[in-house]
Amino acid sequence: MGIFMAIIVIVLWLGHLLYALFYVEPDFLSPVFYLHVLIQAYLYTGLFITGHDAMHGTVAKNRKLNNFFGHMATTLFAFLSFKVLTKKHYQHHLYPGTEKDPDFSPRSNNFFVWWFIFMKTYTTWWQILLMAVMFNVLLLWFSELQLISFWVFPAILATFQLFFFGTYLPHKRPVSEQMKPHNSRTLPKNHFIAMLSCYFFGYHWEHHESPTTPWWKLYQMKR
Repeated sequence: MGIFMAIIVIVLWLGHLLYALFYVEPDFLSPVFYLHVLIQAYLYTGLFITGHDAMHGTVAKNRKLNNFFGHMATTLFAFLSFKVLTKKHYQHHLYPGTEKDPDFSPRSNNFFVWWFIFMKTYTTWWQILLMAVMFNVLLLWFSELQLISFWVFPAILATFQLFFFGTYLPHKRPVSEQMKPHNSRTLPKNHFIAMLSCYFFGYHWEHHESPTTPWWKLYQMKR
């Protein structure tokens, strides 16, 4: 089932991207244009969540197959290193909401400052270089406006969605007793909003309590 869900997310991401590039006109006065940008951003979020599940080994029981989907998902998202992400994510689970947590910002509780620190932690020059090369290759078939609208900008929007629901809201200060022992809070129980907001990843206390539960089963863990 994990493999099936990963394939569905990847196919939907790629299918909608190609549809938007070939058939949707970048028109800043058209609501349809913005709808497709938001859909692609949401699918980018699903792409990263798939890679995240692979970090916990929940996509496939076979380790090589699991890591294959993990590498594919993080590479398609923005040439992210699955190996580096996995190492840092394990540190996040070992030391959530502390100075040893690479996702945590002990210096500031401000959303944008924390987001900038978060992005700086995970962005590399190799990643930027590969994105630049791919962008120029894709210019052979598509315009700059098309690529920025449906390939680049939705990925940036997805980072805000992932950060807000997966890091900032769950782990921001002040820490309450209900957040222990994971220093994490969770969304109120509304499965529709939880799925729409970030593939149930807002149920973050539950994720830390059961990190091997895949995103599509996380709602079952809601305390």
